[in-house]
Amino acid sequence: MRVAVVDYGMGNLHSVSKAVEHVAPDARVEVTSDPARVAQADRVVFPGQGAMPDCMREMDARGLRPAVLDAARNRPFLGICIGLQMLFERSDEGGVGGLALLPGTVRRFPDSAMVGPEGQKLKVPHMGWNRVGQTQRHPLWSEIEDGSRFYFVHSYFPQTEQAELVSGTTEYGIPFTCAVARDNIFAVQFHPEKSDTAGLRLLANFLNWNP
Repeated sequence: MRVAVVDYGMGNLHSVSKAVEHVAPDARVEVTSDPARVAQADRVVFPGQGAMPDCMREMDARGLRPAVLDAARNRPFLGICIGLQMLFERSDEGGVGGLALLPGTVRRFPDSAMVGPEGQKLKVPHMGWNRVGQTQRHPLWSEIEDGSRFYFVHSYFPQTEQAELVSGTTEYGIPFTCAVARDNIFAVQFHPEKSDTAGLRLLANFLNWNP
């Protein structure tokens, strides 16, 4: 099995690739910015950190858009953090357009809602461990208990009117979508590579998933 971790110059790809290698020691895991290598992979992981306008610019500068679009339409595809946000139509961050593979807009946490259950002010970016509620059954949730904790680092989250896309939610001041699924795409706002046992199980499930 060949797994491509898409490298467009944004994010800690080493930790992602090492986590994938850990759960699939027999797989060939390659961090690559070569569109041809992405096109040849059996499975594609699309991570990212940073500002979405920068991520979109750097992806296009490397000529990766066609290969990413093809992978997201035709092969098992896992988006992580900004890699989730880039799948949507548009982001409030810089007013930039995304890949428009999924309907919806990426929103910033509203300052007025950043209040915790005990009245404390919540900081943005949202950084730390939060419980994730599984809103629909999916192979990537296999053997992961509903309400398991995952690690987040972000200031924006996706908003979609298509409830059937939403596979997981969490709460930080407001409830928000943190996992989406459609056909061969599964994407998460949190970082499975930094999320201990539950995160490694999700990655293992992805590598065993045959949508």
